[in-house]
Amino acid sequence: MSGHSKWATTKHRKGAKDSARAKVFAKLIRQVEVAAREGGGDPAANAALRTMFQKAREASVPLDTIERAIKRGTGELDGVRYEAISYEGYGPAGVAVIVETLSDNRNRTSAEIKHLFAKNGGTIAEPGAVAWQFDRKGVVEVAGPLDEDQLLEWVMEAGAENYVASGADFTVTTEPHDVAAVRDQLEQHGLRVRSADLTLVAQNTVAITSEGEARRVLRLMDAIDDHDDVQSVYANFDIADEILAEYEG
Repeated sequence: MSGHSKWATTKHRKGAKDSARAKVFAKLIRQVEVAAREGGGDPAANAALRTMFQKAREASVPLDTIERAIKRGTGELDGVRYEAISYEGYGPAGVAVIVETLSDNRNRTSAEIKHLFAKNGGTIAEPGAVAWQFDRKGVVEVAGPLDEDQLLEWVMEAGAENYVASGADFTVTTEPHDVAAVRDQLEQHGLRVRSADLTLVAQNTVAITSEGEARRVLRLMDAIDDHDDVQSVYANFDIADEILAEYEG
């Protein structure tokens, strides 16, 4: 499991426990709204909406709040129209970074994201300069401990690609369009799924061994992730466990 993946998991768990909860809610609500606008308001017929609905519920977003977001997305209620915009760049140590946003003001968001890169030792790149280094995948986090032989059988049966151990838990990877179906099949076997989401997986990683360099990379990641319009931030760094452990603490 790459350092970036462990960083993302840490951010998710921290966000669920502290004052960042309101910001997490706001980001999830935007994602629900956009998924409903692009694919319709029925989660059973809209895999992206179904995934976002489940993600919002796992984060304890109230059901009526989710339902209002869906109605805004389908036009049943008035609301702000968000535009999906991605940014690519490089951070300290040449780490490749992709930022996904939902914005109601392209010019403002663009200026602010560029400022965050520049302020934290990074640079914005042209579209396509970084994206080729990543693959879009579905990721299902399954709670352990589990019998790995049995898990492998169920993962293959569900149509997933692979799994890796992540501490006591397991990370199952799928093709993007299979993530909801794989989640359902694993749950039918009685497994406890912590989360199911779409992500970008780096084809190759940059090893960060210096504590100072690692902190510079993490500072950039935190600054971008904290921006209200940012929905996801991905990077290809791999930081030593002991440094990430200090960060998590």
